[in-house]
Amino acid sequence: MPGFTVASGKIAIYSQDHVDTDRIIPARFLTMVTKSGYGELLFADVRKQESCFPLDQPEAEGASILVTGTNFGCGSSREHAVWAIQQAGFIAVIARVDPDSPGYSDIFRQNSANCGLLLVELPAESHNKITALGQGATITIDLPNQKVIANSEELPFEINAATKNQLIQGLDLVGTTLVYDTEIAEFEKSWNSFAPSQ
Repeated sequence: MPGFTVASGKIAIYSQDHVDTDRIIPARFLTMVTKSGYGELLFADVRKQESCFPLDQPEAEGASILVTGTNFGCGSSREHAVWAIQQAGFIAVIARVDPDSPGYSDIFRQNSANCGLLLVELPAESHNKITALGQGATITIDLPNQKVIANSEELPFEINAATKNQLIQGLDLVGTTLVYDTEIAEFEKSWNSFAPSQ
């Protein structure tokens, strides 16, 4: 996976709260046996139900940063939700964290880290400054320094140190293991416990 350091991009604002994974990618599409082709299915049902769906507005065309409400990605576990967001052209999601609600569900958070999608959580005041810019505004995310830059204002955010390192280095789950390839090889050379022959 490509690593994430500093990136600028247009924002697409879908500021709904408690958006579950079935809204992100409806369950009927999970039977596909490929990891590609999900981008055009992002929010498939709600796009049909809402004639002025925010992500379909001309200002949002070409956006690479999705701005959402709180508790985004709740509901069932499906990597397909992350794939759909990435394949629709988004490299990061910015959600609002409230005192009584996280920005993201735990499972969606872990799936995103494993797939290389950066999740940023901002408190309401900072989040409001982003949404006030409007659909299609350009912002910058600086992951090493943990800040979003909007209109020259720096908005800090917190992120788990291990997840941050994983995203900067562009490591998936296999990659995080292979970092210790030398140590694993040394252990295997010295390991002499009984193992049944095959």
